[in-house]
Amino acid sequence: MAKDKKDAQGKRRWYQLVGDGYRIASKTYPKLPWILLGIFVATLVVFIGAGLLLDNWILWTVSAVVLAPMFAMVALTRFIESASYRQMEGIPGAASAVIGRIRRGWTFQEEPVRFNARHQDMVFRLIGKPGVVLVTEGPVNRVRKLVEEERKQANRIAPNVPVHVINVGTDDDQVRLAKLTKQLKKLPKKLNNNEVSIVAKRYESIKTNALPVPKGIDPYKVRPDRKAARGR
Repeated sequence: MAKDKKDAQGKRRWYQLVGDGYRIASKTYPKLPWILLGIFVATLVVFIGAGLLLDNWILWTVSAVVLAPMFAMVALTRFIESASYRQMEGIPGAASAVIGRIRRGWTFQEEPVRFNARHQDMVFRLIGKPGVVLVTEGPVNRVRKLVEEERKQANRIAPNVPVHVINVGTDDDQVRLAKLTKQLKKLPKKLNNNEVSIVAKRYESIKTNALPVPKGIDPYKVRPDRKAARGR
């Protein structure tokens, strides 16, 4: 029975996946139908108007018919991705799920390097060209102790490597989950590929990440619906 269910999911059409994504996004953005309709109509008006002004309305009208649904689909993809991030916010380990999608150029493990079992506050560590980056989940004032502990460890292992801290959350002094990737890309590059590899090996050699995570918490399975976002 499980196999039949899996086969049925594998045979889902692209428009069914788009429909699933649309339902996800519309729960977060109730005005989504009107926004998509506005994009569609605006594209038609702009292209057809340009065709009339340039006395080549046939070509521009054809282009409008082709591009209008394409622009609406691109917008829908963005809304689906944004809605997925919003629905993940507040789930322990959500930052790990986002970081796991941008492994290129970074060394990262899914388990937190620091963990507060009582409040489920977490600190994740990445190693890349900016240096060591600590990504936290939990109120800034509450995770400060965890960050300082990990910062001291980083200074012992790689004393000359920059340490950055990104606090993920919904408070004013935190970075929203959807902007985490952008925030990581904005960090200044200080190391080359060889130096990144050396720092990663130093951490790996001393096994600093063997922290017990309470049973029942499995935040690393959280993933946005990427198939629905791509429309296939």
